[in-house]
This record gives sequence, C-alpha cells and structure tokens, in this order.
Amino acid sequence: MKAYRKEDGQLVLFRPDQNAIRLQTGAERMCMPSPSIDQFIDAVKQTALANKRWVPPPGKGSLYIRPLLVGSGPILGLAPAPEYTFLVFASPVGNYFKEGLAPLNLYVEDEFHRATPGGAGGVKAISNYAPVLKAISRAKNRGFSDVLYLDSVNKKNLEEVSSCNIFILKGNIISTPATSGTILAGITRKSIIEIASDCGFQVEERAIPVDELLEADEVFCTGTAVVVAPVGSITYRGKRIEFKTGAQSVSRELYSTLVGIQTGLIKDNKGWTVEIN
Repeated sequence: MKAYRKEDGQLVLFRPDQNAIRLQTGAERMCMPSPSIDQFIDAVKQTALANKRWVPPPGKGSLYIRPLLVGSGPILGLAPAPEYTFLVFASPVGNYFKEGLAPLNLYVEDEFHRATPGGAGGVKAISNYAPVLKAISRAKNRGFSDVLYLDSVNKKNLEEVSSCNIFILKGNIISTPATSGTILAGITRKSIIEIASDCGFQVEERAIPVDELLEADEVFCTGTAVVVAPVGSITYRGKRIEFKTGAQSVSRELYSTLVGIQTGLIKDNKGWTVEIN
C-alpha cells in the first residue's frame, strides 16, 4: 500500500481497511494468526508518521508501505510456526516500471505458471511470487517489460501479470479475469472496476480467452505499485499485438481519476482515503 502527500502537506492512505482484510484472508489460508483491522491500520499509520519526511512531494512519488506477517521459531517439521511477527516497513518510490507511464510490452508465458486451482494464487504471499522469477528474468532478457500468465489447466485464459491485474477494453466493455482462487484480488483492481462503472463503462469479471487480445482496443494493468499502466503490445507465440495508448486513452482517464482521489486533487465521495494524524 502507499501513503501520499497532498498539496496541503497532509498524509493520506488509500483504502487501508481493504489491505487489512486481505491480510486476514491470506493469513487464514496459510494457517497464520493476523492482526485486527484496527491494529493493522494503526501500525501502518505509525510507520507512515515515523517516516513522514521521506514521503515525496505531491506528484513526485509516494511512500510505499509493506505490511509483512512472518512465522518463525524452533521447528523443523512441516507445520505452522510456533510464533509470528507482524511488521511494517516503508520506502519512498517513484514509478514501478522503468518505462514510467510509457506503454508496457508484455510477453504471454505458456510454459511457466504462477498459480494453480486449489493453490495459493489468491494469497499475497511469497508463494505467489517465487514461481514467476524465472519467467520474468527470461522475458526481460528478451526486451519485454513483464509477463502475462495463462491459466494452468487449459492454457488459454488470461490470468494476471507477475505483480498486477490485467484489464482489456473493447468498445464500451471493460473485462478483467474473475478472481476464482488463482488470481490476487487487488485493491487497485477493485477500485478501478468501481471507477470505470461510474464512468459509464460496462465492467465484466469473467474468463477471458487469450484470443480476445486480437480484438481488444486497449489493455492495461492495475496494482498498488503500477497504479494503472497502459500496455502497448503483447507478444503471444511469436505474434505481436498492439493496442491504443496515449493521452486520450481510457486507461489514462482511469489513472487520472484514481490518482486524483488518492492525492486529494479529486474529492473522495467514496470514503476511500484515510488521513494520517
């Protein structure tokens, strides 16, 4: 999650209760105890305040905050840890991808998979990220920004990118893969679905065959780190498919609205932002 500095200097968080709920849900799946929602939010606020001088000026970045729940203790057997530590660390950040707001070039991976049905793909845990390192390294060595994964059963439906969710636009319809256990339920994803609906788009959460990329007008990614990142091209089985990007794109409109709410430039009528005092 992130803390932002508004024009008046006030620090704000974006939907921290949703992060707290996601941690609780993930912890339950991984057989771990978890802090209450109030404990979680209080810890995040304290960390942000302690690092207030490191929060970049408005428009220059944000303070990236990483709440972490880790098990430890003297145990060698395969069992839940005897003790747990909840900690929060933070770092000032700029853009996640070196391209900034420039379009991403994705590679569709059909050899490696990041998640399987019945696994922990819907949990924000290390088990969600370790499997993708090999695929990311290979793709970046070939000049791509990141990897787009397919479902592991049929190898034909879009799932998500290594660290963010994916959306496709065709006409007035915005589609994103449904969260059915293999896809992380991103808070930015959830927010963009609501913002897009408010803007008059028809939003669908469903299975999306990879072939639908051929007909898509736009493709974009969402996540805490990337916010809303436009995709300029996707390469699948040697075929490069290009999409509309730029100042007049829908993804840029959604990005501007979301960031405006997060940074206080647009009035928050949804109660999503929380001031840190």
